[in-house]
Amino acid sequence: MTPIDGPRLAPRDGQPPRKLVIFLHGYGSNGDDLIGLGQHWAPALPHVQWVSPNAPEAVPGAPNGYQWFPISNLDPDRIEAGAAIAGPIIDRFIDQELARYRLTEADLVLCGFSQGTMLSLQAGLRRERPLAGILGFSGALPGGPKLKQEMRSKPPVMLIHGDQDPVLPLGFMFDALENLAQAGHGAQWHISQGLPHSIGQDGLQLGEHFLKAALSGRYR
Repeated sequence: MTPIDGPRLAPRDGQPPRKLVIFLHGYGSNGDDLIGLGQHWAPALPHVQWVSPNAPEAVPGAPNGYQWFPISNLDPDRIEAGAAIAGPIIDRFIDQELARYRLTEADLVLCGFSQGTMLSLQAGLRRERPLAGILGFSGALPGGPKLKQEMRSKPPVMLIHGDQDPVLPLGFMFDALENLAQAGHGAQWHISQGLPHSIGQDGLQLGEHFLKAALSGRYR
């Protein structure tokens, strides 16, 4: 498997990283798309290293577009199968980045958008040691009914979703919340009014608040 990598944004304070945020982009996008979130949040989190890898597979017909797994429709079985294959790629990347910066899971938040949220939940909930948090925008939870048997840790989770999302409708967030609850876990959540498949200003503000709390250990 080809190693993944992508844009990086060093801590704004010029010091060695004390915390780490890994962005996982959506289908047909790339790491450049989400590293801008790090630029937006960096003033409030100057000690954080931001990393935004490109997914391993190119999307046919989409220049500079990548995918964590092929997804031609929203069939839950296909999403579950694809996420199960891609999850170990994220796991290896997490291990690599924690070793690179000499940090632990307690110093790391996974932040995903769309398909990247699927992978953040897939990998993050199955780590032996809990992450500092999982922040997911406009996504879904793969294999929700099996989560109770497969979940190995309970990191704090924040899910944010637009109520006018035509790509992954809002119901996907509610399905995720229900399956998390049935697995004995839970999540903070927020609905962005009038927002399509995107991240709104309210999501940016809530995301920053969640990152500050999670990386400070406030939820532990």
